[in-house]
Amino acid sequence: MWHLTRILLWRALAVVSLLLGLIGIPLPGLPTVPFVLLSAWAAGKGWPALEQRLLTHPKYGPALVQWRSHGIVSRRAKLLASAMMLASAIALQFSAAPFWLKLLLPLFLSAVAVWLWRRPEAIKALPAQQ
Repeated sequence: MWHLTRILLWRALAVVSLLLGLIGIPLPGLPTVPFVLLSAWAAGKGWPALEQRLLTHPKYGPALVQWRSHGIVSRRAKLLASAMMLASAIALQFSAAPFWLKLLLPLFLSAVAVWLWRRPEAIKALPAQQ
C-alpha cells in the first residue's frame, strides 16, 4: 500500500509542477524551467514514461538533459530568467506588498541570479591528447 501511495505522490508532484511550468509560459513572474526540471525529477521517481517524454521533448528535452548531465543553463535562459526576476522586483516595489517583502525579495532574487550566472553555459572542451 505504501508503495502505491508513494508512486501517486511522485506523480502528483510531477503533474502539478508541470502544470505550473505550463502556466508560467504566458504568465510573467512565474518561472517555467524550474517547474519543468522539478517535474522531470519527480517523474523519474514515480512515472518513468512521463520522465522519458519530458527528456525527449523537442523544446525542453535538450535543456533538461544538459542540466542533468552537466548543470548547464543556456545564456538565453539566464538572460530571460534575470530579466523576469528584475521585472518582478521592480513591479513589487510599486505594489502594496509589505515593506519587509519589498526589501527581502530583491535580495533573494539577486542571490538566485548570482547562482544562476555561475552555472556553466556549455560543456568545457577537453584538452587535445598528444
